[in-house]
Amino acid sequence: MAGAPQSRNSAFPVSPPKGASPRGPSPGGTTPDAQKPEAQKPATQKSAAPRAWQRMLSGRRLDILDPSPVDIEIDDIAHGLARVARWNGQTVGPLPFNVAQHSLIVEAFCGEMKPGWPARWRLAALLHDAPEFVIGDMISPFKAQLGGVYKQIEHRLQQAVHLRFGLPADLPSAVEKTIKRGDRACAFFEATQIAGFTHAEARKFFGTPRGVSQIELKTMTATAAQAAYIKRFKELMAACDAT
Repeated sequence: MAGAPQSRNSAFPVSPPKGASPRGPSPGGTTPDAQKPEAQKPATQKSAAPRAWQRMLSGRRLDILDPSPVDIEIDDIAHGLARVARWNGQTVGPLPFNVAQHSLIVEAFCGEMKPGWPARWRLAALLHDAPEFVIGDMISPFKAQLGGVYKQIEHRLQQAVHLRFGLPADLPSAVEKTIKRGDRACAFFEATQIAGFTHAEARKFFGTPRGVSQIELKTMTATAAQAAYIKRFKELMAACDAT
């Protein structure tokens, strides 16, 4: 029965609430320590959800947690990637080695490893790091520590990019593996030429590049890398449209 709490055994009455007087009513008929009812607190509005979108230079507003393909623009991707440093900026030379230049090399390596590879898969290679235009480039050991939430955000962004440019949301496993080979080959050359790794260290972490040309890296400016990225994107899109 609802109401004041009752003792399970009537011989042992419930003790008074903490802070209340054990004495009976005062001569005036009130309990000395009786508390006045609390004043009703004014209703407060629920705090707004934290902002999870970013305004792009194109004018688009991209929701990073729930990205829509319609808010993805290649100009935003190229601009962002050309200004994101690989290796957390720990590279030799006056300029940071940027993700746009890295992506161009990976796409070229995929073409070497897979002659005659369809343009759509080479486009996927060019876009393989596209989510980093909004979430940045984190080194692999740190990504591993962040775990599932980071991977989910990155994956949703990658799916939105793929759909925006006519690719399947999730690439076939064989395509993913080829892109990963190109990515690791590029990482090997970056590691040994500009990031301070010995060849032995680089082979341990990235393997020995196979099926690709030996290259000598020359870091591009952000402006040059951005322009080259957009140019290659347009070439691949035209090739996709022609098939």
